[in-house]
Amino acid sequence: MRLNRSTDIGLRVLMLAAARSGDLLTIEGLASAVAVPRSHLAKVVQRLQHLGLLETVRGRNGGVRLAAGASEASVGGLVRDLEGDTEVVECGGDVPCPLNAGCRLRGALRAAQEAFYASLDPITIGDLAAPPVRQVLLTLS
Repeated sequence: MRLNRSTDIGLRVLMLAAARSGDLLTIEGLASAVAVPRSHLAKVVQRLQHLGLLETVRGRNGGVRLAAGASEASVGGLVRDLEGDTEVVECGGDVPCPLNAGCRLRGALRAAQEAFYASLDPITIGDLAAPPVRQVLLTLS
């Protein structure tokens, strides 16, 4: 299972925000910390805000911070939200797989994908920012 780049960035942003609980972080600072273009990071931040995980503050001294209660959000649930309805393999498309009608692989891979998500369900955003990760993340400021 491979996470898309936006999910990876989103998890990293949430870890940084959780480690710096209450602090306003700038888009520029976050983009630098996770080594991604500002425009791409801004789209990820907007999605995390829409999911209720980040709070944004506009203005000259604005930025983003972890929303209230977001540290208790399930990583499994978050990854499901960010990944969407994607499957491990694409069976349809312009030229559908000729084995599609009787294939058992797709169901097996779907079950494996759900097991992957389920293994992340008990982990929270707060767990990801706990020491020693918190100590490493705080050195980025």
